[in-house]
Amino acid sequence: MNLQIIHDSKGNPTGVFIPMSDWKKLKKQYADLDQYEIAEPTKKQLITQLKEAIQELKAVEQGTKQAHPLADLLNEL
Repeated sequence: MNLQIIHDSKGNPTGVFIPMSDWKKLKKQYADLDQYEIAEPTKKQLITQLKEAIQELKAVEQGTKQAHPLADLLNEL
């Protein structure tokens, strides 16, 4: 298995990269690993989310909705 350690800007290890071929082998061996995969959103889902975001921005501009602090947005990521 060819794992790669991911480090932050200070050199601290923060994660592990597992090549897809190794991930597929692990999933065959341990069926419960499927629960850790995040499905990619569909084009339709992305468009819906963008439309909702635009509506929310318009509401903030009109003063009918309060903007969220940037820190909240970054915490969601």
